[in-house]
Amino acid sequence: MQLRLEALDGHLAKNLAQLYVIASDEHLLALEAADRIRKAARAQGYTERDVLSVERTFKWGELLAANQALSLFGDKKLIELRIPTGKPGKDGSAALQAYAKDLSPDNLTLITLPKLDWQTAKASWVTALQQAAVYIDIPNIERAQLPAWIGNRLASQGQSAERQSLDFIADRVEGNLLAAHQEIQKLGLLHEPGKLTFEQVHDAVLNVARYDVFKLSEAMLTGDTARLVRMLEGLKGEGEALPLVLWAVAEEIRTLLKLKSGMGQGRPLNALLKEYRIWGPRERMMEPALRRVSLATLEAALQQAAQVDRMVKGLRAKQFAGDAWDAMLQLALRVAR
Repeated sequence: MQLRLEALDGHLAKNLAQLYVIASDEHLLALEAADRIRKAARAQGYTERDVLSVERTFKWGELLAANQALSLFGDKKLIELRIPTGKPGKDGSAALQAYAKDLSPDNLTLITLPKLDWQTAKASWVTALQQAAVYIDIPNIERAQLPAWIGNRLASQGQSAERQSLDFIADRVEGNLLAAHQEIQKLGLLHEPGKLTFEQVHDAVLNVARYDVFKLSEAMLTGDTARLVRMLEGLKGEGEALPLVLWAVAEEIRTLLKLKSGMGQGRPLNALLKEYRIWGPRERMMEPALRRVSLATLEAALQQAAQVDRMVKGLRAKQFAGDAWDAMLQLALRVAR
């Protein structure tokens, strides 16, 4: 059965299921949900714990063996299976389907997955898990939702803040929920319950943006020019290597150009996304970006990227000299707009 994250506590207060699946790219929320399931399991006598992680050398027989093995002390057992890629492969697909049909009454199993792309979500092993498990699909907290999420977290510790303060925290953490969680906890330690002033929030919250080169591409794809400018300034201020920034942006432009050209030849976008191995949050950003930007703009942007590369290497003629970071900004804005 499908279960919303908000309903998890009420569910755990009743009888536990034998199988839980958590699928999410929001690591903080997935960790918190898993911790609540573990806590409820311990309270119900599941004192032994096996943790299996599906890496390259993983053998699926280990999962079946863990399910069939008796506890050394006769206790009930919690089995955790972590699939970081969300791609179990052919053998894993068969093993998961068999596992879902033969759950041991002495075990509680918790499977954690990343957010699945649309094609994987239709796979037979996912259907089998959804039918046998309590399936918790936790959606991403988008940037526009982040201030309200921060406000709710502050309220849970008896504090509140005006929208200006919530926006300030959201800008500083750049969508990183773990960083936001740390700042919220810090405010709880520094100040008594009640309404926080902007000055209190400003003085307490450090710049934890952790500017990420690849998040810059995300801002470009979504057309968020304010965030794009802020992130480029942050990367420059933190001393990030400009060639790496240019490489990330140029790669995204090349990908958009391939997709746009393929669509111009009559090929469906879904097939192109699969061919170029684009899935997850990035997959959802592509279609709006492709609607916004023209083929001519992408071709010109790729030529502009080559000029920026020459500036970075100091190869441009003096009459074309200028600030390479500014040229980088103009390139990214060309696509974002």
